[in-house]
Amino acid sequence: MKQKIILTDADGVLLDWEWAFSVWMQERGYTLTADNKKSYYLHHHYNELEEKDSKKVIKTFNESAAIGFLPALRDSAYYVKRLHEEHGYQFRVITSLSLDKNAQKLREKNLHKLFGNAIENIICLDTGADKDSALEPYRDSGLWWIEDKPANADVGYYLGLKSILIEHGHNMHHECAYPIVKNWKEIYGIIVDH
Repeated sequence: MKQKIILTDADGVLLDWEWAFSVWMQERGYTLTADNKKSYYLHHHYNELEEKDSKKVIKTFNESAAIGFLPALRDSAYYVKRLHEEHGYQFRVITSLSLDKNAQKLREKNLHKLFGNAIENIICLDTGADKDSALEPYRDSGLWWIEDKPANADVGYYLGLKSILIEHGHNMHHECAYPIVKNWKEIYGIIVDH
């Protein structure tokens, strides 16, 4: 029997990176802007953060102990478990976390704690890395690809994957030929009914 694989991002898809990062930033004296949910770019979220420093701050957070304790995003844990146990799907995570081995170990422990053996493999790319080359091996495979960054979802779609975009304030107006969903309940319905 052919292995049933779902490709998925981690942050903003399986894990609530944004909430954990916000707490971490506020502990360091950063103030959220009133308009913080509408932009993908972090320097638009914090008054004191300049664009040139945003990648460095993200990398510092992604390599901190906090990365091992991110909560599940919305209803992801419940529906990932159902897709795995009831329908035999395994999840292959492609995450732009960090090349730091300790950060990668924390990511693995966090994902396995929340999603158990539904997680089949974790591919860690550098902080903020695009996913073009990581998705290339799956070209024309027709696998599901769950993302929250429109550019990465688009890449998957153009490579012949079945992209699904998880809606956030920064991407809710993205125009695309694939579904935009609010939660994993919707993803579950799309995959099971397909």
